[in-house]
Amino acid sequence: MAREADFISALRTIATHPAARGLTDDAAVWGDLVITHDMIAEGVHYLRSDPPADVAWKLLAVNLSDLAAKGAKPLAVLMGYALTGDAAWDAAFVEGLHAALAAFDVALFGGDTVALPAGAPRVLGLTAIGTGGARVPARSGAQAGDAIYVTGTIGDAGLGLRVAQNEGEAGELLTAYRRPTPQLAAGQMLAPIVTAMMDVSDGLLIDAARMAEASGALFEIVLDAVPLSAAYRAQKGEQRAARMTAATAGDDYQLLFTTSAALPTLDCPVTRIGQVKRGEGLVVSDSAGAVPLPDTLGWEHKSV
Repeated sequence: MAREADFISALRTIATHPAARGLTDDAAVWGDLVITHDMIAEGVHYLRSDPPADVAWKLLAVNLSDLAAKGAKPLAVLMGYALTGDAAWDAAFVEGLHAALAAFDVALFGGDTVALPAGAPRVLGLTAIGTGGARVPARSGAQAGDAIYVTGTIGDAGLGLRVAQNEGEAGELLTAYRRPTPQLAAGQMLAPIVTAMMDVSDGLLIDAARMAEASGALFEIVLDAVPLSAAYRAQKGEQRAARMTAATAGDDYQLLFTTSAALPTLDCPVTRIGQVKRGEGLVVSDSAGAVPLPDTLGWEHKSV
């Protein structure tokens, strides 16, 4: 099982409890509780050179983003932490986690620690628990005729990773990569009216393809409509290649959703980027016509 999708497919045969939602969603839903678990690994999700406080922030934020996609209000977390013999790094991480928990008003309930060989790559895990509203949207449910929207801007974190790798100056792109902001308020306001919703973690196009598959629908994405920040455009421009780079980058942690209803007033920008139609799969176009899909639509874990 070299591919992440193959492993998850095998797990579906045993994850039969209704709360698991067939392992096709971002979180489990059990009564009023919404539960999710995400891991981040050194060298995969963050760089060894990233500040420990930023790693703590990101660990919390990526989990809260899954709750945001369910319209849930976060309550508490449980953490799995690997000690690698660097007391100073651990202390800075704890300080950063304290600040992040306070920023999002989330409690730490407990967790577990393990010891790894000194200098081994760290692997950190977090389980986040929240409460859902009257309706907890899934990835599935998009219907022909729905409009496709995304919050915020796309591609900043991917470009921010390059800034971090090159030890560039701090700025909004680097912040987007190291300290993403889960769209919790927007998710709670959107949950009652969306037909499907998920967060953009692995890349806009790959996550749109996953939502289309879960919904049994065809997603048409207009590449020209994908929102880019001024900082992104200043560095990469906004032609087809630049937009495709943004649309296949990961770590944005914005909300991708479909609806036919009027949108409420949100505390973040929202852009219509396409349409749901009858059929299956994903197609992309821009002002020049059809856009060939790249070999890689976004990030997918594979064994090496």
